Amino acid sequence: MSDIPRQAVTRTAKLASLPLGFAGRAMLGFGKRMTGMASDAISAELQQRTADQVFAVLGQLKGGAMKFGQALSVFEAALPEEMAGPYRQALTKLQESAPPLPASSVHRVLADQLGPEWRKHFLEFDDTPAAAASIGQVHKALWKGRAKGGRPVAVKIQYPGAGDALLSDLKQLSRLGSMFKAIQPGLDIKPLLVELRARISEELDYELEAKAQRAFAAAYADDAEILVPKVVAQAPRVLVTEWIEGMPLSKIIAGGSQEERDLAGSRMATLHFSAPARARMLHADPHPGNFRLMPDGRLGVVDFGAVARLPDGLPEPVGRLTRLALAHEADAVVEGLREEGFLRLEQDIDAEEVLNFLLPMLAPLADDEFQFTRAWLRGEATRLASPKSPAFQLSRQLNLPPSYLLIHRVTLGSIGVLCQLEAKAPYREIVEEWVPGFAPVP
Repeated sequence: MSDIPRQAVTRTAKLASLPLGFAGRAMLGFGKRMTGMASDAISAELQQRTADQVFAVLGQLKGGAMKFGQALSVFEAALPEEMAGPYRQALTKLQESAPPLPASSVHRVLADQLGPEWRKHFLEFDDTPAAAASIGQVHKALWKGRAKGGRPVAVKIQYPGAGDALLSDLKQLSRLGSMFKAIQPGLDIKPLLVELRARISEELDYELEAKAQRAFAAAYADDAEILVPKVVAQAPRVLVTEWIEGMPLSKIIAGGSQEERDLAGSRMATLHFSAPARARMLHADPHPGNFRLMPDGRLGVVDFGAVARLPDGLPEPVGRLTRLALAHEADAVVEGLREEGFLRLEQDIDAEEVLNFLLPMLAPLADDEFQFTRAWLRGEATRLASPKSPAFQLSRQLNLPPSYLLIHRVTLGSIGVLCQLEAKAPYREIVEEWVPGFAPVP
């Protein structure tokens, strides 16, 4: 395979095949129902075929299509189980695999970015990628350094044409909302696509990513729970970092022990809530392919192309209003929501209804331990998405201030992964340690 298909008409045609294929399979299902074939068998067959096509098209195109598929994959835990099965396997594939670039294309990028004598930097370079993702792929190599025998490194190489592909894909995907709602009922993809577009320029700049990774590595240097590989070298489209081994969270989700699941969940929560205080950033791409459970129990974290910069850390009202809600201080919660812009100042709203809306979401912090599960997330998704639900009606009166948008999106993504892991951990203790305003006032 050559570089990413870059011509807009080619990529548009491939993406257009998704809803067309979906419509065709729906008509096929209608025909089979007319002949008396069982509806549950038809549904399973159509879901499997659609999942296969989603992976084939998004994976081949990489770019924004692949990035969007990865973003969707962390929300599969919210689907009803009878629908989630066929999609889980296909979407999980998007987290760590994609058709790789041929070696000749890889060598051209390395020569362009590191110079025609790029091989002088390496003792060994494996032409077969260790991982391939949305805008780049990773190769294992031995970097020439002071260490005897070389330094194992991960060489991240950006696909030629990735920038144009991202913009083209996301523009086209915004027109396919109805098809993706069939895959993820109740999921509004527009805010997700807006957020992805906003992060494109940063994710394409590997030198900016290197700066973020260095900040995380310094913040978690010699940490007992989190491991961030150091940056070795960088260019605009090539990033070289330390190589880390470990079990990908996707494998733990697929077949890990409960002990591994719980440990991974605890470490993920620690990273999510401690990073704003320690690194003044959030790791903003929380899908399982970016995390490894190391043999020593640490969480290895990779891919810092998407980060949320929080120079003042997490906003203090996040912790304070959560604590007040758990203490059933309904009036104080509503007052705080108004001050932060979640509610209009003149808006008349029942404080107890607001509390009833919030408390089920805060269940993970109500007790000393909590186990995230797919069933819990499906219940919350149903409660919030059903037009007849009081929670749905109340949600339409709430506003999400722009300053909270990325924090909200990353938190939802992290919760999706925790539910895939079905991880039990002392989340309240972790939040109490790291989130300003949450700990009880002495």
